[in-house]
Amino acid sequence: MTPQIALTLAIVAGALILFGTEKLRVDVIALMVLLAVALTGLVGPEEVFAGFSNPAVITVWAVYIVSGGLFNTGVADILGRFILRLAGDSEVRLIAIIMLACGIISAFVNNVGATAMLLPAVVNVSRQTKVPVSKLLIPLSFSSLLGGKLTLIGTPANILATSIVAEHGLPTFSFFDFTPIGLVVFGTGIVYMIIIGRHLLPVREPPGEQPSTQQLREYISEVRVLPESRLAGSTLLESGLGANYDLTVIALVRDGDVHTALNRDTDVQGNDLLMVEGSIENLMRASSNLGLRLEEGLHLDLEDLEDEDVHIVEATLAPRSDIVGRTLKEIRFRDQFGFTALAIRREGEVITKRLRDEELQFGDALLLQGPRHRLPTLQEGNKFLVLEPVTIPRHRRRKMPIALGLMGLVIGLVLLADLHISMAMVIGSIAMVLTGCLTMDEAYKSIDWRTVFLVAGMLPLGMAMETTGTARYIADLLLGAVGGLGPMAALAGIYILAALITQPMSNAAAMVLVVPIAIDTAASLGANHLTFTLAVVIGAATSFLTPVGHKANVLVFGPGGYRFFDYARVGTLLTLFLFINTMIALPILFPLFP
Repeated sequence: MTPQIALTLAIVAGALILFGTEKLRVDVIALMVLLAVALTGLVGPEEVFAGFSNPAVITVWAVYIVSGGLFNTGVADILGRFILRLAGDSEVRLIAIIMLACGIISAFVNNVGATAMLLPAVVNVSRQTKVPVSKLLIPLSFSSLLGGKLTLIGTPANILATSIVAEHGLPTFSFFDFTPIGLVVFGTGIVYMIIIGRHLLPVREPPGEQPSTQQLREYISEVRVLPESRLAGSTLLESGLGANYDLTVIALVRDGDVHTALNRDTDVQGNDLLMVEGSIENLMRASSNLGLRLEEGLHLDLEDLEDEDVHIVEATLAPRSDIVGRTLKEIRFRDQFGFTALAIRREGEVITKRLRDEELQFGDALLLQGPRHRLPTLQEGNKFLVLEPVTIPRHRRRKMPIALGLMGLVIGLVLLADLHISMAMVIGSIAMVLTGCLTMDEAYKSIDWRTVFLVAGMLPLGMAMETTGTARYIADLLLGAVGGLGPMAALAGIYILAALITQPMSNAAAMVLVVPIAIDTAASLGANHLTFTLAVVIGAATSFLTPVGHKANVLVFGPGGYRFFDYARVGTLLTLFLFINTMIALPILFPLFP
């Protein structure tokens, strides 16, 4: 082992540890890797930043913009109605159609975007059919990962793998070369989920009542503001009920009228009835100190707070939300959006205490109450994903045929005009803006910049693995371990290596590390490099064992009320079946020896 190989392996090991601990953001880790290979001289200064102009990176951000155009014009809303109309209330049909719909979308839209597009519709379908949402959301997430293997643009990993092969000067994949093996993978997932997987899915949300709402009732009380109370004549902000007593005022009753559109400047008067959320200990302390009287029973119920003007809704953090790690107090949530947070559901638990000081995490599901006319404010932007059908403005909905036509144009340019995928996607993204399917600001917001910087930052490490001989060194080790068992054993070893490495890191990062190894392994055997590359692509997509394995899994974690090991219970057998079917089908569709 040369010093350069040892140094490269040390950087790879460090990256794996950092990705696995999740102490830093993936894009920050990628930039640290970029600096490491540059400062150690493994990659020259003229090459270290070449990743930012790489066609794979250009394609990735352009795909996000095209996806944003499809989302903003209401494609998901139409599909949600189609699912409900076609599936009825049958659990089996719902799972099958949801997976088909999400997988087909994910073939042309990034998989996190596909999950986000259908998530509100699936939650709404669950409420109407009384099928527990926990029976539907893991199939939704898994199908987005499986469907991403159907086309070249299905995931950034596909795009990156194709680019790496091309940079080695080898024949690479066209737009639909992924489709045959992708159909095997996708079909395996659907059949498994219908026959076996659905029986392993938990029932965490009984029909008719959300556990967050049910548990919330235990923390709801009503107090009367006595005429001599210190609160009389003050605003909610001045009352200190939230800051000093951790009590949230949900509603105010005055002279028989219920007021729910509250903010920090809402005034409190003597004899007002306040409906508050909080622990009984804090409530008793506030009553004693401020001059409040605890009322017997409840004059109002949570259902009374929802009418034509007031709405109780559930929302989760959007895939590219910029408030992860921030608190509701920091973003002045009630003032900015007009809604009151009643509870946060996280990892199967319902949080009701100190909500304003709770750092929000990706995957949190928030139970909110507020005026219906402020719902568009909550739906706009990239902070929250409201778990009910999104209202698409009429002028945007009229753009839907244009958005779908532009997606078809992109595919046609690649297939018929032999235009490079990066150029075709950039044409499609610019056309989306020029035709009004989305604005330029919305285009920027639709890009997952973390993924862009992740791919651009990790590409120099791939160069270093190739130029230093590290990829060849690992390939020789692999062949030394399993080469005597034949090329199929080597193919299985590459698949398993990709599947293991993708668990602590993103599948795009796994491409950078494993595809060069796969190419060198195939070269040593005189085998088809496309077969070995596809083994990496499929193996790296098996992020089914934990919720943190992929952002699509995290996105459904809170809304589904899942626990950490629910994913492993459902995903372990799926991972095994995918391995078996891939090892059978892949050498048939892409012969081992050209």
